[in-house]
Amino acid sequence: MRFETLAVHAGAEPDAESGAIAPPLHLSTTFLHAADGQLDHGWIYQRYDNPTQARLEEALAALDCASRSLFFSTGMAAASALLQALPAGGNVIFPSDLYHGIRVLAQDWLPRWGLQARFVDATDLASMEQAIDVNTRLIWLETPSNPLLTLVDIAAIAVLGTSLGVPSLVDNTFASPVLQSPLALGADIVLHSATKYIGGHSDVMGGVLSFSTSGDLSERCFEVRKLHGASANPFASWLVMRGLRSLPARMRMHCENAMRIARWLSDHTAVSVVHYPGLHSHPQHTLATRQMRDFGGMLSFELQAGRDAAIRVAAATRLFHCATSLGGCESLVEHRASVEGAHPTSPSSLLRLSVGLEHADDLIDDLAAALKFSHG
Repeated sequence: MRFETLAVHAGAEPDAESGAIAPPLHLSTTFLHAADGQLDHGWIYQRYDNPTQARLEEALAALDCASRSLFFSTGMAAASALLQALPAGGNVIFPSDLYHGIRVLAQDWLPRWGLQARFVDATDLASMEQAIDVNTRLIWLETPSNPLLTLVDIAAIAVLGTSLGVPSLVDNTFASPVLQSPLALGADIVLHSATKYIGGHSDVMGGVLSFSTSGDLSERCFEVRKLHGASANPFASWLVMRGLRSLPARMRMHCENAMRIARWLSDHTAVSVVHYPGLHSHPQHTLATRQMRDFGGMLSFELQAGRDAAIRVAAATRLFHCATSLGGCESLVEHRASVEGAHPTSPSSLLRLSVGLEHADDLIDDLAAALKFSHG
Protein backbone atom coordinates (compact mmCIF):
# COMPACT_ATOMS: atom_id res chain seq x y z
CA MET A 1 0.00 0.00 0.00
CA ARG A 2 1.39 3.39 -0.98
CA PHE A 3 2.04 6.01 1.69
CA GLU A 4 -0.80 8.37 0.69
CA THR A 5 -3.32 5.54 0.90
CA LEU A 6 -1.88 4.33 4.19
CA ALA A 7 -2.15 7.81 5.72
CA VAL A 8 -5.87 7.91 4.93
CA HIS A 9 -6.73 4.37 6.03
CA ALA A 10 -4.34 3.42 8.86
CA GLY A 11 -6.28 3.25 12.12
CA ALA A 12 -9.40 4.45 10.32
CA GLU A 13 -11.56 1.35 10.13
CA PRO A 14 -15.26 2.28 10.23
CA ASP A 15 -16.71 2.11 13.74
CA ALA A 16 -18.08 -1.41 14.28
CA GLU A 17 -20.94 -0.24 16.50
CA SER A 18 -22.29 2.71 14.50
CA GLY A 19 -20.77 2.32 11.06
CA ALA A 20 -19.30 5.83 11.34
CA ILE A 21 -16.54 6.55 8.82
CA ALA A 22 -14.86 9.18 11.02
CA PRO A 23 -13.07 7.52 13.96
CA PRO A 24 -15.04 7.69 17.22
CA LEU A 25 -13.85 9.90 20.08
CA HIS A 26 -13.92 8.19 23.49
CA LEU A 27 -13.64 10.81 26.22
CA SER A 28 -14.26 8.55 29.22
CA THR A 29 -11.59 8.73 31.88
CA THR A 30 -12.47 5.31 33.31
CA PHE A 31 -13.74 1.96 32.02
CA LEU A 32 -15.68 -0.97 33.45
CA HIS A 33 -13.65 -3.88 34.74
CA ALA A 34 -14.48 -7.05 36.62
CA ALA A 35 -14.56 -7.20 40.41
CA ASP A 36 -11.37 -9.24 40.39
CA GLY A 37 -9.56 -6.65 38.28
CA GLN A 38 -9.86 -8.42 34.94
CA LEU A 39 -10.10 -5.93 32.06
CA ASP A 40 -13.19 -7.22 30.29
CA HIS A 41 -13.04 -4.44 27.70
CA GLY A 42 -9.26 -4.03 27.51
CA TRP A 43 -9.09 -0.63 29.24
CA ILE A 44 -8.99 0.61 32.81
CA TYR A 45 -8.09 4.32 33.01
CA GLN A 46 -7.49 7.04 30.43
CA ARG A 47 -4.03 7.91 31.71
CA TYR A 48 -2.90 4.33 31.12
CA ASP A 49 -4.36 3.98 27.64
CA ASN A 50 -7.62 4.57 25.80
CA PRO A 51 -9.34 3.47 22.58
CA THR A 52 -8.84 6.73 20.66
CA GLN A 53 -5.14 6.82 21.46
CA ALA A 54 -4.76 3.16 20.52
CA ARG A 55 -6.18 3.89 17.06
CA LEU A 56 -3.76 6.76 16.59
CA GLU A 57 -0.77 4.71 17.73
CA GLU A 58 -1.69 1.95 15.27
CA ALA A 59 -1.69 4.52 12.46
CA LEU A 60 1.57 6.15 13.58
CA ALA A 61 3.33 2.79 13.76
CA ALA A 62 2.17 2.02 10.22
CA LEU A 63 3.45 5.34 8.84
CA ASP A 64 6.79 5.04 10.64
CA CYS A 65 7.19 1.33 9.72
CA ALA A 66 7.51 0.74 13.47
CA SER A 67 6.75 -2.19 15.74
CA ARG A 68 5.27 0.15 18.31
CA SER A 69 4.38 3.83 18.62
CA LEU A 70 3.55 5.74 21.79
CA PHE A 71 1.67 9.04 21.84
CA PHE A 72 2.43 11.70 24.49
CA SER A 73 0.99 15.04 25.53
CA THR A 74 3.80 16.99 23.78
CA GLY A 75 7.00 16.40 21.87
CA MET A 76 9.01 17.43 24.91
CA ALA A 77 7.07 14.95 27.05
CA ALA A 78 8.03 12.21 24.62
CA ALA A 79 11.68 13.31 24.64
CA SER A 80 11.77 13.50 28.44
CA ALA A 81 10.16 10.09 28.82
CA LEU A 82 12.74 8.46 26.61
CA LEU A 83 15.68 10.07 28.40
CA GLN A 84 14.24 9.12 31.80
CA ALA A 85 13.80 5.54 30.59
CA LEU A 86 17.52 5.16 29.88
CA PRO A 87 19.77 3.43 32.43
CA ALA A 88 21.46 5.95 34.72
CA GLY A 89 25.22 6.33 35.01
CA GLY A 90 26.06 6.88 31.37
CA ASN A 91 26.08 9.51 28.65
CA VAL A 92 23.93 10.55 25.70
CA ILE A 93 25.43 11.87 22.46
CA PHE A 94 23.67 14.94 21.03
CA PRO A 95 24.42 16.83 17.81
CA SER A 96 25.93 20.28 18.29
CA ASP A 97 23.20 21.76 16.08
CA LEU A 98 20.06 20.98 18.07
CA TYR A 99 16.59 22.29 18.93
CA HIS A 100 17.02 24.72 21.82
CA GLY A 101 14.47 22.99 24.08
CA ILE A 102 16.27 19.64 23.84
CA ARG A 103 19.60 21.38 24.46
CA VAL A 104 18.28 22.89 27.71
CA LEU A 105 16.76 19.55 28.72
CA ALA A 106 20.09 17.84 28.10
CA GLN A 107 22.18 20.42 29.92
CA ASP A 108 19.95 21.12 32.92
CA TRP A 109 18.02 17.91 33.52
CA LEU A 110 20.08 14.96 32.35
CA PRO A 111 22.44 15.25 35.35
CA ARG A 112 19.40 14.97 37.66
CA TRP A 113 18.57 11.68 35.94
CA GLY A 114 22.11 10.35 36.29
CA LEU A 115 23.16 11.00 32.70
CA GLN A 116 25.76 13.20 31.02
CA ALA A 117 25.21 15.07 27.75
CA ARG A 118 27.94 15.14 25.10
CA PHE A 119 27.57 17.52 22.17
CA VAL A 120 29.30 16.43 18.97
CA ASP A 121 29.39 17.55 15.35
CA ALA A 122 27.12 14.82 14.01
CA THR A 123 28.13 15.56 10.43
CA ASP A 124 31.60 14.20 11.27
CA LEU A 125 31.48 10.41 11.63
CA ALA A 126 34.98 10.25 13.08
CA SER A 127 34.00 12.67 15.85
CA MET A 128 30.86 10.65 16.55
CA GLU A 129 32.79 7.41 16.80
CA GLN A 130 35.33 9.00 19.12
CA ALA A 131 32.61 10.35 21.42
CA ILE A 132 30.89 6.99 21.95
CA ASP A 133 32.17 4.77 24.75
CA VAL A 134 31.00 1.80 26.83
CA ASN A 135 28.78 4.09 28.91
CA THR A 136 26.92 5.66 26.00
CA ARG A 137 23.20 4.98 26.37
CA LEU A 138 21.85 6.67 23.23
CA ILE A 139 22.81 8.59 20.09
CA TRP A 140 20.37 11.45 19.58
CA LEU A 141 20.09 12.83 16.04
CA GLU A 142 18.05 15.69 14.59
CA THR A 143 17.83 15.93 10.82
CA PRO A 144 17.05 18.38 9.34
CA SER A 145 18.03 20.39 12.40
CA ASN A 146 16.31 23.36 13.99
CA PRO A 147 17.00 26.08 12.91
CA LEU A 148 20.04 25.63 10.62
CA LEU A 149 18.58 22.75 8.57
CA THR A 150 21.76 20.70 9.01
CA LEU A 151 21.53 17.08 7.87
CA VAL A 152 23.27 14.05 9.33
CA ASP A 153 23.70 10.66 7.71
CA ILE A 154 21.15 8.49 9.50
CA ALA A 155 22.21 5.21 7.91
CA ALA A 156 25.92 5.71 8.57
CA ILE A 157 25.43 6.69 12.21
CA ALA A 158 22.92 3.88 12.74
CA VAL A 159 25.54 1.40 11.50
CA LEU A 160 28.09 2.96 13.84
CA GLY A 161 25.69 2.75 16.78
CA THR A 162 24.75 -0.85 16.05
CA SER A 163 28.39 -1.88 15.80
CA LEU A 164 28.99 -0.40 19.25
CA GLY A 165 25.73 -1.65 20.77
CA VAL A 166 24.23 1.85 21.14
CA PRO A 167 20.68 2.64 19.99
CA SER A 168 20.02 5.72 17.86
CA LEU A 169 17.08 8.13 17.87
CA VAL A 170 16.13 10.55 15.09
CA ASP A 171 14.03 13.65 15.74
CA ASN A 172 12.04 13.59 12.50
CA THR A 173 9.82 16.60 13.25
CA PHE A 174 10.95 18.79 10.34
CA ALA A 175 10.68 15.98 7.80
CA SER A 176 7.64 14.06 9.08
CA PRO A 177 7.04 10.44 8.06
CA VAL A 178 6.18 11.66 4.56
CA LEU A 179 9.69 12.87 3.69
CA GLN A 180 11.97 10.62 5.73
CA SER A 181 11.86 7.11 7.21
CA PRO A 182 14.59 6.86 9.87
CA LEU A 183 13.71 3.32 10.98
CA ALA A 184 14.04 2.08 7.41
CA LEU A 185 17.47 3.73 7.36
CA GLY A 186 18.55 1.77 10.43
CA ALA A 187 17.64 4.02 13.36
CA ASP A 188 16.05 2.42 16.42
CA ILE A 189 13.66 5.16 17.54
CA VAL A 190 11.88 8.07 15.87
CA LEU A 191 10.66 11.16 17.71
CA HIS A 192 8.03 13.52 16.30
CA SER A 193 6.51 16.63 17.73
CA ALA A 194 3.02 15.89 16.43
CA THR A 195 2.16 19.49 17.27
CA LYS A 196 3.88 20.40 14.02
CA TYR A 197 3.29 18.80 10.59
CA ILE A 198 1.51 15.66 11.75
CA GLY A 199 -1.21 17.67 13.52
CA GLY A 200 -0.85 20.33 10.88
CA HIS A 201 -3.40 22.93 11.97
CA SER A 202 -1.80 24.73 14.96
CA ASP A 203 -4.59 23.50 17.23
CA VAL A 204 -3.27 20.40 18.99
CA MET A 205 -0.16 19.33 20.90
CA GLY A 206 1.36 15.89 20.98
CA GLY A 207 4.55 13.86 20.81
CA VAL A 208 5.40 10.49 19.31
CA LEU A 209 8.01 7.83 19.95
CA SER A 210 8.13 5.06 17.35
CA PHE A 211 10.28 1.98 17.99
CA SER A 212 11.80 -0.44 15.51
CA THR A 213 11.26 -3.24 18.04
CA SER A 214 8.79 -3.59 20.92
CA GLY A 215 11.45 -4.24 23.52
CA ASP A 216 12.27 -3.21 27.06
CA LEU A 217 12.98 0.43 26.17
CA SER A 218 9.54 0.96 24.63
CA GLU A 219 7.92 -0.64 27.66
CA ARG A 220 9.89 1.57 30.05
CA CYS A 221 8.77 4.63 28.06
CA PHE A 222 5.17 3.43 28.36
CA GLU A 223 5.60 3.14 32.13
CA VAL A 224 7.17 6.61 32.37
CA ARG A 225 4.25 8.06 30.40
CA LYS A 226 1.73 6.33 32.64
CA LEU A 227 3.33 7.07 36.00
CA HIS A 228 4.58 10.59 35.26
CA GLY A 229 1.28 11.64 33.70
CA ALA A 230 2.67 12.50 30.26
CA SER A 231 -0.41 11.09 28.55
CA ALA A 232 -2.37 13.13 26.02
CA ASN A 233 -6.12 13.57 26.23
CA PRO A 234 -8.24 11.59 23.73
CA PHE A 235 -9.32 14.70 21.84
CA ALA A 236 -5.67 15.43 21.08
CA SER A 237 -5.31 11.89 19.73
CA TRP A 238 -8.42 12.39 17.60
CA LEU A 239 -7.15 15.69 16.18
CA VAL A 240 -3.74 14.25 15.36
CA MET A 241 -5.40 11.28 13.65
CA ARG A 242 -7.40 13.77 11.58
CA GLY A 243 -4.12 15.48 10.64
CA LEU A 244 -2.63 12.23 9.36
CA ARG A 245 -5.27 11.97 6.63
CA SER A 246 -4.11 15.11 4.84
CA LEU A 247 -0.43 14.94 5.80
CA PRO A 248 0.97 13.77 2.42
CA ALA A 249 -1.02 16.37 0.47
CA ARG A 250 -0.04 19.17 2.84
CA MET A 251 3.63 18.21 2.82
CA ARG A 252 3.69 18.29 -0.97
CA MET A 253 2.53 21.92 -0.99
CA HIS A 254 4.76 22.91 1.95
CA CYS A 255 7.76 21.58 0.01
CA GLU A 256 6.81 23.26 -3.27
CA ASN A 257 6.32 26.64 -1.60
CA ALA A 258 9.50 26.39 0.48
CA MET A 259 11.60 25.54 -2.55
CA ARG A 260 10.31 28.54 -4.47
CA ILE A 261 10.94 30.87 -1.54
CA ALA A 262 14.41 29.44 -0.85
CA ARG A 263 15.45 30.00 -4.45
CA TRP A 264 14.07 33.52 -4.43
CA LEU A 265 15.79 34.40 -1.15
CA SER A 266 19.11 33.00 -2.34
CA ASP A 267 19.17 35.66 -5.07
CA HIS A 268 18.22 38.58 -2.79
CA THR A 269 20.99 41.10 -2.10
CA ALA A 270 19.93 41.59 1.54
CA VAL A 271 20.37 37.88 2.32
CA SER A 272 23.80 36.43 3.15
CA VAL A 273 22.86 32.73 3.26
CA VAL A 274 19.79 30.53 2.93
CA HIS A 275 19.62 27.27 4.88
CA TYR A 276 17.49 24.84 2.88
CA PRO A 277 18.53 21.29 1.92
CA GLY A 278 16.81 21.55 -1.46
CA LEU A 279 19.33 24.14 -2.67
CA HIS A 280 22.48 22.91 -4.40
CA SER A 281 24.39 25.37 -2.20
CA HIS A 282 23.42 23.46 0.95
CA PRO A 283 26.47 21.55 2.25
CA GLN A 284 24.47 18.32 2.65
CA HIS A 285 22.34 18.64 -0.49
CA THR A 286 23.62 15.35 -1.91
CA LEU A 287 22.77 13.58 1.34
CA ALA A 288 19.32 15.17 1.29
CA THR A 289 18.60 13.80 -2.17
CA ARG A 290 19.56 10.32 -0.95
CA GLN A 291 17.95 10.38 2.50
CA MET A 292 14.79 12.43 1.99
CA ARG A 293 11.91 12.13 -0.49
CA ASP A 294 11.56 15.93 -0.63
CA PHE A 295 13.18 18.84 1.18
CA GLY A 296 10.51 20.09 3.57
CA GLY A 297 8.62 23.24 4.42
CA MET A 298 11.17 24.72 6.83
CA LEU A 299 14.00 27.08 5.93
CA SER A 300 16.03 29.80 7.55
CA PHE A 301 18.06 32.67 6.20
CA GLU A 302 20.49 35.26 7.51
CA LEU A 303 20.51 38.99 6.80
CA GLN A 304 23.60 40.78 5.56
CA ALA A 305 22.88 43.68 7.92
CA GLY A 306 22.65 41.58 11.09
CA ARG A 307 20.35 41.28 14.10
CA ASP A 308 18.48 44.58 13.97
CA ALA A 309 17.75 44.11 10.29
CA ALA A 310 16.37 40.62 10.94
CA ILE A 311 14.03 41.94 13.62
CA ARG A 312 12.84 44.76 11.37
CA VAL A 313 12.09 42.31 8.59
CA ALA A 314 10.17 39.98 10.91
CA ALA A 315 8.13 42.90 12.20
CA ALA A 316 7.29 44.06 8.68
CA THR A 317 5.80 40.84 7.30
CA ARG A 318 2.02 40.63 6.98
CA LEU A 319 1.29 37.09 5.77
CA PHE A 320 4.14 35.56 7.76
CA HIS A 321 3.01 35.88 11.38
CA CYS A 322 5.65 36.28 14.10
CA ALA A 323 5.02 33.19 16.18
CA THR A 324 6.70 30.12 17.64
CA SER A 325 6.09 26.62 16.31
CA LEU A 326 5.79 25.37 12.75
CA GLY A 327 4.03 22.99 10.42
CA GLY A 328 0.60 24.64 10.32
CA CYS A 329 -1.32 25.80 7.26
CA GLU A 330 -0.30 29.42 7.90
CA SER A 331 3.22 30.76 7.35
CA LEU A 332 5.29 31.85 10.35
CA VAL A 333 8.49 33.81 10.83
CA GLU A 334 10.61 33.91 13.96
CA HIS A 335 13.84 35.53 15.09
CA ARG A 336 15.06 32.44 16.88
CA ALA A 337 17.84 34.04 18.94
CA SER A 338 15.29 36.33 20.60
CA VAL A 339 13.17 33.44 21.89
CA GLU A 340 15.92 31.05 23.00
CA GLY A 341 16.35 32.53 26.46
CA ALA A 342 19.49 33.76 28.17
CA HIS A 343 21.95 31.69 26.12
CA PRO A 344 20.79 31.60 22.49
CA THR A 345 22.69 29.44 20.02
CA SER A 346 21.05 30.60 16.78
CA PRO A 347 22.86 33.26 14.72
CA SER A 348 21.56 36.72 15.65
CA SER A 349 20.98 37.57 11.98
CA LEU A 350 18.83 34.49 11.35
CA LEU A 351 15.10 34.30 10.64
CA ARG A 352 13.34 30.94 10.56
CA LEU A 353 10.40 30.42 8.22
CA SER A 354 7.67 27.84 8.48
CA VAL A 355 6.28 28.03 4.96
CA GLY A 356 2.56 27.40 4.87
CA LEU A 357 -0.06 26.60 2.27
CA GLU A 358 -0.71 30.07 0.91
CA HIS A 359 0.12 30.86 -2.71
CA ALA A 360 3.89 31.07 -3.08
CA ASP A 361 3.70 34.33 -5.05
CA ASP A 362 1.83 36.03 -2.21
CA LEU A 363 4.42 34.83 0.30
CA ILE A 364 7.28 36.07 -1.89
CA ASP A 365 5.57 39.44 -2.29
CA ASP A 366 5.25 39.66 1.50
CA LEU A 367 8.95 38.90 2.02
CA ALA A 368 9.95 41.30 -0.74
CA ALA A 369 8.10 44.15 0.94
CA ALA A 370 9.50 43.26 4.39
CA LEU A 371 13.09 42.97 3.15
CA LYS A 372 12.99 46.62 2.13
CA PHE A 373 13.28 47.33 5.85
CA SER A 374 16.54 45.40 6.18
CA HIS A 375 18.59 48.56 5.74
CA GLY A 376 16.62 50.64 8.23
